[in-house]
Amino acid sequence: RHNGMIGNIYSMGLALQALETSSEFYSPRKWDRAQAFSVVYNHDYKQPMAMAQVLPPLVGKSYLNAGGVCQVPALPLCPPAAPITVQFSITNTLKNYFHYSTSVEVPSDSTLLQVMKAARNEKPDIFCFKTEQTSWGPFVTSIHGLAGNKTERTYWQFFSCWSPLQEGVGTYKPKNWEHIQAIFSTY
Repeated sequence: RHNGMIGNIYSMGLALQALETSSEFYSPRKWDRAQAFSVVYNHDYKQPMAMAQVLPPLVGKSYLNAGGVCQVPALPLCPPAAPITVQFSITNTLKNYFHYSTSVEVPSDSTLLQVMKAARNEKPDIFCFKTEQTSWGPFVTSIHGLAGNKTERTYWQFFSCWSPLQEGVGTYKPKNWEHIQAIFSTY
């Protein structure tokens, strides 16, 4: 892309590893290495897997030959964050239509997963959900008893102001009065 992004922010690390370590096997192309690395430097990675994939190319190596272990210093304890209000909606227009919405109060540094848990605590019969742990963090497999299906190519997609979220439910942090929508979608 014109801004230096290769794929999306989560595929960027693997793409950079491939380009950095295999340059002798392909003919040079027009890609701005500095611009691509600027994208990486300016993103606040939160998932360990994303960090593990992006760190090796920053030192000109692949994941397999990077060696060493990075240690993150312990963060000081902070006072609890002030509460924010987040509107959370779930919508299915594909089959057996439903739409439910609620507003929940959570600490300001809460993730979308924490917002979903707060909604479930308030109305467990409506906002129930299941997740599956992946190396990229929790993946929402079902909401309100409706699960994604590979055969039918359906899944739950998350939006803010009708724009798809670029982070997962375990890392995305909604803002005060933000409206998050989970929409049952096809791919």
